[in-house]
Amino acid sequence: PRTEQKAKMKIAVEGCCHGELDNIYKTLADAESANGFKVDLLICCGDFQAVRNMEDLQTMSCPAKYRAMNTFYKYYSGELEAPLPTIFIGGNHEASNHLWELPYGGWVAKNIFYLGFGGVVTFGGVRIAGLSGIFNDNHYKMGHYERPPFTDSSMRSAYHVREFDVFQLGQLKQPVDVFLSHDWPRNIAHFGDLQGLLRRKSFLRSEIEDGSFGSPPAEHLLKELRPSYWFSAHMHTKYPAVVKHDGADGGCTRFLALDKCLPRRDFLQILDLGEMKGPPEICVDEEWMAILRSTARFRSSRKAGIPLPQQDDPAQRFDFSPTEAELQEVRDIVARRGSAAWPTQFTLTTPPYDPTAPKARAERAVPLINPQTVELCREFGIPNPCAVQGAVTADQRHRGSGGGGGGGSGGGARC
Repeated sequence: PRTEQKAKMKIAVEGCCHGELDNIYKTLADAESANGFKVDLLICCGDFQAVRNMEDLQTMSCPAKYRAMNTFYKYYSGELEAPLPTIFIGGNHEASNHLWELPYGGWVAKNIFYLGFGGVVTFGGVRIAGLSGIFNDNHYKMGHYERPPFTDSSMRSAYHVREFDVFQLGQLKQPVDVFLSHDWPRNIAHFGDLQGLLRRKSFLRSEIEDGSFGSPPAEHLLKELRPSYWFSAHMHTKYPAVVKHDGADGGCTRFLALDKCLPRRDFLQILDLGEMKGPPEICVDEEWMAILRSTARFRSSRKAGIPLPQQDDPAQRFDFSPTEAELQEVRDIVARRGSAAWPTQFTLTTPPYDPTAPKARAERAVPLINPQTVELCREFGIPNPCAVQGAVTADQRHRGSGGGGGGGSGGGARC
């Protein structure tokens, strides 16, 4: 008798998006048509630029001459729909207003999902983890204190990686298939064609030689988590590498950095990840949700970060890898919901850009409470970092009423 063949999972990985969604989706469609296959999932490695309107555009950290509306607003408004599920992390040129609303991740448009400051989901049984932003030592130990309205300084520091997010991701013990970061892990250049890289990017030589090129937190997570694949962007060049891990069964990580979306540039790679082992939809990762719950006490929405537990302090728990009881609590929540699918739906929280009135003045930015974050926090019993003084819902803003409160050193009230 014939054995039933399971569906193969095919993903596309893209480097820096820079708001070029239309061109990315067209390039992918052309590849599918030319090769006779269908891609199940698109992954973008940062600088996504989910700009909904002029207000968002003004909070994107880059020189004003490079700020462009592009076409994401059409996906946000519903005029266009992403042709396949799309997952992205934040880079260093993002709509800070928008992503601030979704610290744990969520939908920025139908079929387009943001992983949050740090996050883990599954798709087709493949476990995908990611860390948004880039490393800057000046802000690494701070809390996520930035909030709308952003200053010139805070719209930049908002995309700097925080120690707390790295600490949370470091608690993962179950195997990770795919990890995403915008900047490259430190020292990764030594595991590929270094001379070829230096021919293309000669200005990197001194940083590579003195060990300052790349992200130390990403290097730490690469060594700790040992994912099968690691994808990055940021440097606007394609660079493959293979990292062999220590130990008899250390295995290896296949690293790939990709370029930005421009003609005749290597910005897109299609890979086969073997059999589809779960539903082709974005699902909650039980281990990650358990970690979010158990480490919530260390989340800070103030400039001063809350000290993280130290291994040499016997008075407090150091290892927050979930216990079986903690995992079971999450499983019970998922069972009550009746589905492991991501529990929230896309919701508009601010009016989309209107191309018929392109010179309309942007409203003054305020902290907006996204109902997706409220729902996720309520479902899983985690604090809402967006419940800060002055934060309002979309309805409250429309009516012109005052905001709520909450805050506290732990970074927000429980929903």
